[in-house]
Amino acid sequence: MTVKRLDHVSVVVEDLAAATGFFTALGLSVAGRAPVEGAWVDRVNGMDGVQVDIVMMHTPDGHGRLELTRFRHPPLQPADPAPPNMPGLRSVMFAVESVDETLERLQAHGAVLIGGVAEYAGRYRLCYVRGPAGIIVALAEDLRVPG
Repeated sequence: MTVKRLDHVSVVVEDLAAATGFFTALGLSVAGRAPVEGAWVDRVNGMDGVQVDIVMMHTPDGHGRLELTRFRHPPLQPADPAPPNMPGLRSVMFAVESVDETLERLQAHGAVLIGGVAEYAGRYRLCYVRGPAGIIVALAEDLRVPG
């Protein structure tokens, strides 16, 4: 059996409202909100008494989805943000119309530019920012002329 699709990426955050604001500023829309708990959530997480609030967001094209999760119980286990070369999930990349305009909007929501904005082979402008919960959010602007 093959994979049908990538359904969504989930990010655990401390401040659900701030994270929702950050990704709304990026251009995603809220698709739904819900508290989630119960035996099935405990089982899938391998923990007892899980209580979370989620906000499901989607990209403007309707295909990409991002789940923001805030744990009410058990408490979060804080960790320093991972460096870009640490094994594991590296980043979530979004194609944007303008890196500069998007970066400005996200910085107003707490994003911190990791390095700088760079151009790759005259095709893309790229940058990495630290977003909610310390995740790396990559931005890519296609510089190629459509045609």
